[in-house]
Amino acid sequence: MIYALANQKGGVGKTTSTVNIAACLAEAGHRVLLLDADPQANATSGVLGGDRPSPDAATTADVLLDGARVPAVVMPTVVPGLDLVPSGPDLAGAAVELVARPGRDRLLRDALTEVRDAYSFVFIDCPPSLDLVTINALVAATRLIVPVQCEYYALEGLSRLMETVGEVRARLNPDLVIAGLLMTMHDPRTRISGEVVQEVRRHFPGLVFDAVIPRNVRVTESPSHGEPVIRYDPHCAAADAYFEVTKEIVARG
Repeated sequence: MIYALANQKGGVGKTTSTVNIAACLAEAGHRVLLLDADPQANATSGVLGGDRPSPDAATTADVLLDGARVPAVVMPTVVPGLDLVPSGPDLAGAAVELVARPGRDRLLRDALTEVRDAYSFVFIDCPPSLDLVTINALVAATRLIVPVQCEYYALEGLSRLMETVGEVRARLNPDLVIAGLLMTMHDPRTRISGEVVQEVRRHFPGLVFDAVIPRNVRVTESPSHGEPVIRYDPHCAAADAYFEVTKEIVARG
């Protein structure tokens, strides 16, 4: 299974969700690969325990632009069973450079073919845009998870993302399935959070995960320690929620 987590809106908990769901599956005994396709590289720093890849380390940009083999780029993380293809600022210009490449939509899919049998799950953290890097992730993926923040503008942009997914399925990847919409940053103290969850469930019946990720200070603290929150504080409310949504993801297949 190759999962892409995508939403062109920034700040919706996409990277946090990618890191923690991947870590949950690794903690459960699966071999998992996390591929950071965001030039901000937050997923990379969030699983290396405060370390940084060396300046000359190969990254996702090398895979997409220079044909580097994924096994040569992979590095271990602080989570046993979870490997990482790191990212870096050199990926920022990839969307522009890819325009002139033959097979520009399928480069990531072809690169991941070599490691599909080595991992039970692959998770791709997409950039907050619908550029060619995100298209590559959607073409490579078999499942899509869409994090949606529990805020007033939650539905803004979702229709465009769904249109893009439809175009990718029609032209490039008929195997892509929407695994679900994941509601994040839920604050039970505010009425708007509950209303947004209800509204998204009404617009996308059957697609929204039952588990909702709450706002939690541990989620904001854990990246500074280079750990997923499920390891930083495995008994906090957010960690519990990520374990629950991971169970749903596995159950949905």
